[in-house]
Amino acid sequence: MSGVYPTLSGGAPREHSGRAPRDLGQSQAKREALREFVRERRSSVELAPGELTDALVGSRTSRRVSHMSGGSLGGGRGGAPPGKWLSPAADLAGSWMMLRSSWLNVLIIAAPLGLAAELLGWGPSTTFVLNLMALIPLALLLGCVTEDLSIRLGEIMGALLNATFGNVVEIILSISALFRGLYQVVATSLLGSILSNMLFVLGMSFMAGGFKYKIVTFNALAAQSSISLLLLIGIAITLPTAALHLSMGGAGPHGHLAPEDVLLMSRITAVALLVVYFCYLYFQMGSHSEMFSGPQPGAGNGGAIEEDSGEGEDEEGEEPMLSLGAAALWLGVITGLVAVCSEALTGSIEEVSHAWGLSQGFLGFIVLPIAGNACEHVTAVFVAMKNKMDLSMGIAIGSSIQIGLLAVPLVTVIGWATGHPFSLAFDPFSALVLVLSVFHTSVMIADSESNWLEGMQLIVTYFIIAVAYAMTT
Repeated sequence: MSGVYPTLSGGAPREHSGRAPRDLGQSQAKREALREFVRERRSSVELAPGELTDALVGSRTSRRVSHMSGGSLGGGRGGAPPGKWLSPAADLAGSWMMLRSSWLNVLIIAAPLGLAAELLGWGPSTTFVLNLMALIPLALLLGCVTEDLSIRLGEIMGALLNATFGNVVEIILSISALFRGLYQVVATSLLGSILSNMLFVLGMSFMAGGFKYKIVTFNALAAQSSISLLLLIGIAITLPTAALHLSMGGAGPHGHLAPEDVLLMSRITAVALLVVYFCYLYFQMGSHSEMFSGPQPGAGNGGAIEEDSGEGEDEEGEEPMLSLGAAALWLGVITGLVAVCSEALTGSIEEVSHAWGLSQGFLGFIVLPIAGNACEHVTAVFVAMKNKMDLSMGIAIGSSIQIGLLAVPLVTVIGWATGHPFSLAFDPFSALVLVLSVFHTSVMIADSESNWLEGMQLIVTYFIIAVAYAMTT
């Protein structure tokens, strides 16, 4: 799902128009990936219907290819933009175009089937698998709608919208597990989202780029800025964990802090993380927006300067597919379906854990993050194969940052407000894994270069952690 990743200027200064960037972090990285894809296609072949790249980049690429060819995709609205509030004909055409933008959207049929599985008692395994599959296209469609709304609402509102809905799947999934008292599932699913992006996705990107280009380069200063935020997340989780399990001269057993004191400490820390997150949004959109205007020519591309192919004209010429009314309706329907599927999914986790012989920690750490981040995973690897490592890291590390600074503290605060004692005191193993993973990733990117061997090391690290969670009962 979306993240926050800084792309700091490297080399010669770039003229800044004074406008705030349209989207934050991961969304901006996706947009640059689309520009690169379309620029290549403009000088080569047409985009074939159903091509894998549709699943990678979604409806925005389809719109741009349609705009370049002077027609509409799949018999769409023929270039007529929808009205501001409601345009039934144009909205239907835009909705059809959005549904056809990715072959992954065919999995949307799993949503009603998953609901039927829960209501008709088809079994916990069937319910779990169907609702897990349904979350994949729902996450993709949610991204399409928020991107479309950002075109109409303007740059700052669009940025806030993307930041708000960027991780709605993970947040709703975690809240559903929270209300069921599955605190281990909440903790491991959020931690799994952070580590899967930081280790597995980044490792796959390094391997994909390294095999094709041997050495790929990226902006080291931007990467280190992200790592510092990840380290802050690790500290925020490690300290409450240590306070609960290590002797501190507290009133609890063996000198530990009492659980209620650790819970209060976690809630105060969660509020502090949310403050940092919103300050970071202002840092990107306001005070230092010129530093986040996108990769510079040659950055993340081995130092090669690329020609300007007029991509800015395409960006300015974009038109929304949906009216405000239709987009709001889509957001409501998708969010509702995500909530229903998440409720059914979390309701079957305990029985699935027993039936499959897997721990709830493993299901939360490995299985659930796959559903919420599948499309972003493929997109990051795709742009890495185009030698755009700054963009790939913007998706991988940026998503980890947004989960850690937004989703984790938000779930903690919601638990506080609803009387569910979820704290940042994870189990000691999870806290240790997070901190060690942050340091490992920091070492991998410290020299601003990567290769396939470094990517393999990150993947093996993730594999070892997954095996450890699979062994737990």
